[in-house]
Amino acid sequence: MAKRPLVVAHRGASDVSPEHTLAAYRQAVAAGADGLECDVRLTADGHLVCVHDRRIERTSNGRGVLSTMSLEELESFDWGSWKNPWADLDEDADLPDPDLRKVLTLDTLLSVVRDAGRPLELAIETKHPTRYAGLVERRLIEALDRYGWAHPKVGTESPVRVMSFSWLSLRRMRTIAPGLRTVLLMDRVPLRFRDGSLPTGVSYAGPSLEIVTAHPEYVDRAHKHGHQVHVWTVNADADVRHCRDIGVDAIITDRPEAALKTLAEPPTAPVPTVTYPPRRRPRRHT
Repeated sequence: MAKRPLVVAHRGASDVSPEHTLAAYRQAVAAGADGLECDVRLTADGHLVCVHDRRIERTSNGRGVLSTMSLEELESFDWGSWKNPWADLDEDADLPDPDLRKVLTLDTLLSVVRDAGRPLELAIETKHPTRYAGLVERRLIEALDRYGWAHPKVGTESPVRVMSFSWLSLRRMRTIAPGLRTVLLMDRVPLRFRDGSLPTGVSYAGPSLEIVTAHPEYVDRAHKHGHQVHVWTVNADADVRHCRDIGVDAIITDRPEAALKTLAEPPTAPVPTVTYPPRRRPRRHT
């Protein structure tokens, strides 16, 4: 029987709570997720915040390019009301929850992982291109160092892994913190790596769901090269089952609670193929 993939909450439990908010991550931890996933961007005054987009219009009531703004400016915006824009019209609703509306710093999320009370992994995606280039990686290592997670001792492993679509970003990480695990995210597999290999120093493959759906054999190829396969973004129950059945090591999902329930189901036994002997043609009598 295929082993259960790890369930990693994509931007927190982002199907039910506003993505990248503290509430979304706390909900994912409560649901039993094995890990959390976040994107990080650097503010104009040098803080790493958990925001996916280059511009802030989609997930806040502000406007503009995030990298041109200070943390104080970002904290003045509402980062959660877009998920439920009619909440203010509900007279029975609770008072606004700051955990649903405040921009989340990476440092706060790191403390969630530290204080979870159980092993919990964190996958951090560095967003590129950015005006700050390698400064993002340096600030990230500084943040991880404060928790003792940037340079794990021999025989130990940091709970953090760094992901990127940028090979350059992962090479920087390898230079600064060679003990950290890295994941190369791919929306297509470059021709030279279709045999399951990865660039030197990259720990894990991070293909999209579309890749492993069209080419399930890629998972075995990566495993033969000693690489885990972490797939994004896996939300439908059928896709969760498919990833389990082909041996994916981790799924990144907006719906961690639902994914865990699906993975707890016993796998459906394959229907046996019955082979019948060829029918003998009756002998013709002349």
